Amino acid sequence: MISINEVIETNKMISDMNLDVRTITMGISLLDCVGTDVDDTCTKIYNKITTYAKDLVSTGQEISRRYGIPIVNKRVSVTPIALVGGSVCKATGDFVKIAKALDKAADTIGVNFIGGYSALVNKGMTPADELLIRSIPEALSSTGKVCSSINVGSTKTGIDMDAVKILGEMIKDTAELTKEADSIGCAKLVVFCNAPDDNPFMAGAFHGVTEGDCVINVGVSGPGVVKKALEKVRGENFEELCETIKKTAFKVTRVGQLVAKEASKMLGVPFGIVDLSLAPTPAVGDSVGEILEEIGLEYAGAPGTTAALALLNDQVKKGGVMASSYVGGLSGAFIPVSEDQRMIDAVSAGALTLEKLEAMTCVCSVGLDMIAIPGDTSPATISGIIADEMALGMINQKTTAVRLIPVIGKTVGDQAEFGGLLGYAPIMPVNRFACDKFVNRGGRIPAPIHSFKN
Repeated sequence: MISINEVIETNKMISDMNLDVRTITMGISLLDCVGTDVDDTCTKIYNKITTYAKDLVSTGQEISRRYGIPIVNKRVSVTPIALVGGSVCKATGDFVKIAKALDKAADTIGVNFIGGYSALVNKGMTPADELLIRSIPEALSSTGKVCSSINVGSTKTGIDMDAVKILGEMIKDTAELTKEADSIGCAKLVVFCNAPDDNPFMAGAFHGVTEGDCVINVGVSGPGVVKKALEKVRGENFEELCETIKKTAFKVTRVGQLVAKEASKMLGVPFGIVDLSLAPTPAVGDSVGEILEEIGLEYAGAPGTTAALALLNDQVKKGGVMASSYVGGLSGAFIPVSEDQRMIDAVSAGALTLEKLEAMTCVCSVGLDMIAIPGDTSPATISGIIADEMALGMINQKTTAVRLIPVIGKTVGDQAEFGGLLGYAPIMPVNRFACDKFVNRGGRIPAPIHSFKN
């Protein structure tokens, strides 16, 4: 039974501490949408998405109205399109047609984004996988809501360095094609190691092949709530600090569980998971950077940052996992630069560098997220940064990701403007020493020895 005190407390978290449900994401399998040709496949994809998700947005609005809980985004994720288009797509333009069908469907049902323009190439690429990857620049520059993710490695299989090399080139090409908008196309592309099948957050969401036909996943977010809770234990020891984070994460996740169950019931779709991530926004008071400062750092990036982030991430999971029947996705703390005002401030102050962010990703939920870099950064350097981050995920048996934005025409000291939830970002310096010979070797980095557990 929920007490009146819990209701009052939750209302206060919503009104004063920026608590929200960041997204309701409907995952839809498109495996049964393979047609006789590309056009037939596009038609089946459009029809299935607009049938299954026709009430997704209105359901989210009704839950918000009924319970007073802000639900910021309504999104759809689909089966990796490299699998769906594998038998009918013979050129990059064929995959672009599917991207446009996805975009049209997203517009029709009114969602914010649609994810799943994806390929899973942990161990190698099929011809269809490579075609999809090479189609990414045109697909993301000619659509508005389509998001792409490529999984290039895993702890079990190693890292496909051929795919990593191509993606460095495709990220640069995507930046060029969207340079009039500060290369924003790259903000819709994530490169993963150990990608989860049930992630509700963009740009990395796709509907894994291990999932059912349709499912509801919810992502919660409460950096502001955690920050306010920690203000009350300022100066206390680590035991008190950890207990406070765990209790707060439990309360935040309960809100997500409520929304997920209600959405599942109203839509007649099975409940999948709650992703209990701390996902920041550019709004003041909704920042993971502020939490790190409240823990005791002058800025994110100061000595002790990695330890503080490890503590935060672990306590969020310990508290949140008890609050939901099913926890999944990424779950933990996100550290995107452009979407977190205090992370932006830390970069501007010189406290936070790309190398320190890389170290922090060893203990957080994702990786190098929404990092704006100079537009003249070479494709090989981009591939090298991706390879480093993939290695962290592979060795540490965790999900890591890279969302780099080489902003064409801008350099260190400039600022990129993305708008809305994506915010803005200072251009961060990149190590200028070459890694071309490493990236150009080709082949696959083998799985680590501890992957052999059968």
